[in-house]
Amino acid sequence: MPYADLPLDQLRGHLSASTEPADFDDFWAATLAEARAHEERPAFTKVGTGLTLIDTYDVRFPGFRGQPIAGWLHLPAGTTEPLPCIVQYIGYGGGRGLPHENTLWAAAGFATLVMDTRGQGSHISVGVTPDPEGSGPAYAGVMTRGIADPSTYYYRRLITDAVRAVDAARAHPLVDPARIAVAGASQGGGLTIAAAALAGDVVAALPDVPFLCDFPRATWIVDKAPYDEIVRYAATHRDRADRIARTLSYVDGVHFAARATAPALFSVALMDPTCPPSTVYAAYNVWAGPKEIREYRFNGHEGGGAFHTAEQLSWLAPRCG
Repeated sequence: MPYADLPLDQLRGHLSASTEPADFDDFWAATLAEARAHEERPAFTKVGTGLTLIDTYDVRFPGFRGQPIAGWLHLPAGTTEPLPCIVQYIGYGGGRGLPHENTLWAAAGFATLVMDTRGQGSHISVGVTPDPEGSGPAYAGVMTRGIADPSTYYYRRLITDAVRAVDAARAHPLVDPARIAVAGASQGGGLTIAAAALAGDVVAALPDVPFLCDFPRATWIVDKAPYDEIVRYAATHRDRADRIARTLSYVDGVHFAARATAPALFSVALMDPTCPPSTVYAAYNVWAGPKEIREYRFNGHEGGGAFHTAEQLSWLAPRCG
């Protein structure tokens, strides 16, 4: 993939043209208050995995409107004292996976809550959580489900689930509620940004090549999935362009980043055709807290891969250990 975005000096100063809704904070406060009004407690059930050094629990917790969301909680085997916890979100199309997957953070000594992704889990990894909400006409995938109005949009539900996953992690007796970090790549990176802004008092955020940022630019320059689902929908529903833009402004990572104050380690791949670097920098440049970014000059959406994982482990230890 050749380099096709803004020059690096412009990336480092790029700001999004996304217009923040006047009621953005009220919208999310009301959404989360409604979700948290459901009093069901998270449930943790130990499962066998064949891994002798990690204990794993099936997790069920109330998400958007109290709807049940699945996950895995991984702990170093024999844990007896509360640990710092990573709440991990999955990329587009993926679910929580099988119980022996996503155990790296537990191997490093952290508790890890891996959130399942409602209505996905049939592409990069398996999932079990349905999305019970209805939707009007939509393009294949989830990007346009309920997009005619922010109150019905799919990502309103998924972002709420992401915040409630942090609440669920805090409820476990072997998780230190004061030492929660959020992490994820691509769609998971976008959810990381949103959760860092909305969940309150997370100690760190690790948005890795994040998706769901700077929709005005992303939908203008990206010609592949998932952003092109929005473009193809808008090409058919020509009369809905303004409504689509309004809905997307409520879930744009740029507006969440401007409210996130936890220390953050971003990654960006400068040849990424899926989440172009300008869209990542649009969120990074307005992040309200301490921040660092690692640039991978010759990589696409795979980003820094194992090299960046090593960066994350080194960076996170003094902040969450």
